[in-house]
Amino acid sequence: MSGERYALIAGNGQFPLLVLKEARQQGVDMVVLALREETLPEIEQLGARVHWVSLGELQKALGILRQEAVRKAVLAGQVRHDKIFSDIPPDTFLAQLLARLPQKNTDALIGGIAAALQAVGIEVVDSTVFLQRLLPAPGPLTRRAPDADESADIAYGRRIGREIARLDLGQTVVVSQRACVAIEAMEGTDAAIERAAGLARGRRLVVVKVSKPKQDMRFDVPVVGLETLEVMKRANATALALDAGRTLVFDREEFVRRADEHGIAVAAFSTEEA
Repeated sequence: MSGERYALIAGNGQFPLLVLKEARQQGVDMVVLALREETLPEIEQLGARVHWVSLGELQKALGILRQEAVRKAVLAGQVRHDKIFSDIPPDTFLAQLLARLPQKNTDALIGGIAAALQAVGIEVVDSTVFLQRLLPAPGPLTRRAPDADESADIAYGRRIGREIARLDLGQTVVVSQRACVAIEAMEGTDAAIERAAGLARGRRLVVVKVSKPKQDMRFDVPVVGLETLEVMKRANATALALDAGRTLVFDREEFVRRADEHGIAVAAFSTEEA
């Protein structure tokens, strides 16, 4: 792997920064394509060559990647779904790609970008390829496992979550006493939890985050981090369920320590489980 040159196409959040750090530690040569509207500026401090482009500049982005002679690309970090409806003007190449899409959901949009990369000889690879240690195995991550009541909510939430993920609506469900309080749409996990807290009015909540039934690990992989735990604490959410092997847990050691501190049970479940 150390002899191959990769491009990191960086969306928002810590995900791209983690990929870049881990890749460099593993001796991988990586150039960064950063999105002006999304990528954290700290990415420039990690020692890689960084090119900044706008979300609408697909043709320019492809030209940069060709000039850099990369053969593989990692897509890391989300582009916020509301950007689909933003006023950022697409270049001609992107406008044509968007016009060909049957629908403008996450799978179709990112799949279209991946196809455009592959058309110029750049293979899009598993976005977790350098982060395998952050994918939990089945079982509790925290000292406390979910109790019987939380487990019943998790089982219910996982059934609902599978359906919304299958429809590519979102990947998070917030449950209380076997009732669905909120499902994630374009707003993201943390905002969905905050919305649920407003509806629940102090009742205990359980958060369930799932992968898609046929999760493409090249993009839109479920992610949780420290901020989600803080949102859960404020929302009186006492348990978090994840898909084993398909969910990235950022800052894993600190994440588990802080979950234990907050009394939040975190567990990963096999995707074969109902």
